[in-house]
Amino acid sequence: MTILKKAAVAVGLAVALCATPVMAACNISDAKLEEAILQKPELRDPENRYLVLDLRTLRDAAFLLWTYGLEDDCERLVGNIKELIASPSMGERGTSDEDAVDQQQAAGQPLQQRLGKVKGSRGTLNEGPLVPISALDPGLLVNEIVGAEVRTSDDKIVGEVRNVVIGTKDQKDYVIVASGGFFVPGKDSLVVPLLSLVIDRARTSFFLPITNDQVKSVPLMPDQDYLWLDDKEWRAKNDAIFQSLVSNVASIEKTLGQRLDPK
Repeated sequence: MTILKKAAVAVGLAVALCATPVMAACNISDAKLEEAILQKPELRDPENRYLVLDLRTLRDAAFLLWTYGLEDDCERLVGNIKELIASPSMGERGTSDEDAVDQQQAAGQPLQQRLGKVKGSRGTLNEGPLVPISALDPGLLVNEIVGAEVRTSDDKIVGEVRNVVIGTKDQKDYVIVASGGFFVPGKDSLVVPLLSLVIDRARTSFFLPITNDQVKSVPLMPDQDYLWLDDKEWRAKNDAIFQSLVSNVASIEKTLGQRLDPK
């Protein structure tokens, strides 16, 4: 009788296991994105480089859905990736309604400032001196730069780093800094030579070697398509503004350190 009971329990358990729905596995590798990039000339076309970036972003999103256990959503997204790979021209179907685009992009703007405090924190005890970018060891990662706050030498907020330009022919790298505050709407930006920045020891804030009043005299980035990179006259004028101030980087600590002066 004991043997029969054990057999019945085993059969019952097997039936229960078979009746339990099995979660569909989302296999992101099924999209074969990287293979397609190598094999499809369309995806290697310079005109489609943003589509390739978008496809990789979608693949990363599928991975996130998978890690959160959202298998069905992950599968659907992998299916969308396959569709775009099969027909890259689908990427041209996007809307041309600029107002609609702005509205959608606004949804991606953080409502809470990660940094960007109006009142700075420089002047506290044991904070250490600011460090020139060229003196950092180890160096910075891109994700430590983009999105970080930039402040003036008198510790006022300028804005966040929106983009980075590297590898120019004249070996000058730039950070594109939002003008007018942190997480502000609009596209006004400053083109700041990377090596003119200094950073605090905690690597949370960048500083310009100019005061808040001087920032107002710095020209704004003239276009959003980065055509200014080929405008040697504009770049020379912009770079000269910062070049004349780089030699004064050491004075930043003197300006900010006055708060520690017991007098």
